[in-house]
Amino acid sequence: MKTRVAIIGAGPAGLLLSHLLEREGIESIVVEAKSSEFVRGRFRAGLLEAASVDVLDAAGLSAGLHKNGLEHRGIYVQWPGAKRSVDFVSLGGRPVWVYGQSELTRDISDARFAAGQQMYYNVEDVALHDVDSTAPYLTGIDATGRAIRIDADVIVGCDGFAGVSRGSIPEPIQRSYERRYPHSWLGFFADVAPSTDQIIFAWHPDGFAMHTMRSASISRFHLQVPNDDHITNWSDDRIWEATATRLGSGENGWTLHTGPITEKSILPLRCRVTTPMRHARLFLAGDAAHVVPPTGAKGLNLAIADVTLLARALGAWKRGDESLANAYSDTALRRVWRAAEFSWSWSSALHTTGDAFGDQLQLAQLEWLTSSPSGGAGLAENFSGVPIAFA
Repeated sequence: MKTRVAIIGAGPAGLLLSHLLEREGIESIVVEAKSSEFVRGRFRAGLLEAASVDVLDAAGLSAGLHKNGLEHRGIYVQWPGAKRSVDFVSLGGRPVWVYGQSELTRDISDARFAAGQQMYYNVEDVALHDVDSTAPYLTGIDATGRAIRIDADVIVGCDGFAGVSRGSIPEPIQRSYERRYPHSWLGFFADVAPSTDQIIFAWHPDGFAMHTMRSASISRFHLQVPNDDHITNWSDDRIWEATATRLGSGENGWTLHTGPITEKSILPLRCRVTTPMRHARLFLAGDAAHVVPPTGAKGLNLAIADVTLLARALGAWKRGDESLANAYSDTALRRVWRAAEFSWSWSSALHTTGDAFGDQLQLAQLEWLTSSPSGGAGLAENFSGVPIAFA
């Protein structure tokens, strides 16, 4: 097969890129190692920045978001004895939207199937070849056991940090930065309506807690736990007891509603960034280039920003201007590092370390962020999102 752009990965990054490329008049083929049902059914939460919603609006992909998503003007930040509302809109930011990543993936996938996009699922043993040349190609084994080859002008890796694409950049050229956090998150979904109208970020001596939502009937929670903890140590009763304590259920007339826990797991927090995001005819986007902790909800938004920049760059290249493609890595990485810094600083303000002096510093920072217009404006800008082409 022959195409202009071969895309590895049919998650939201790869699917959105194929959609945006079509709008630029550029054909593509998407290959994915997992099944369509697996990709579309991955159960994940999602917080969309205003800039991401703008992209989806312009691409005609936001009908489901505006019908079933939840628009939020801001967040609650709390610690024992205090609960503050940070209104992003009034502080000069913009609203954010809660919309499940799995729902967004299905929306884009449905649009690509309707448009006749060439997509190949269950492709094994994908390998990249000649990415240093002007005629790169990839090979693999399709779902029927047939060997396939796709020749392309450009290959884009949207296949995650453990995917084959990142590993295809030669080691002398590639550099990776990594920070492992000193704590993990116990995350769980529950079939219960949210007990709050906005996301709650809570500092508590027992550890950080977060109450968010996936929809009007499904709630999502996170609890800080040690890195060496295991999910078998956490019965449903223990989870709800810890969540209620850290979120202050029963205080100031607020009550945490509980329900059946449908999924629970422990996620180590880490940040990894690979540079450059382009090598010759190979480009990286989304988790293939960077993984940030979920504290700032930047992972999906960075993926949307990456492929938006890349579609514009490849469209300009098609018209004879390679400058945006040459600048893609540097442009994308400015936004990546902004997100990485915010995720680190916001995590550092909320997660306890067992150090009494550090506790007081954290509380002083939270007090400033939630009472100072300057502090609140910075929080609002980081949450609602810097421009796609951040400079």
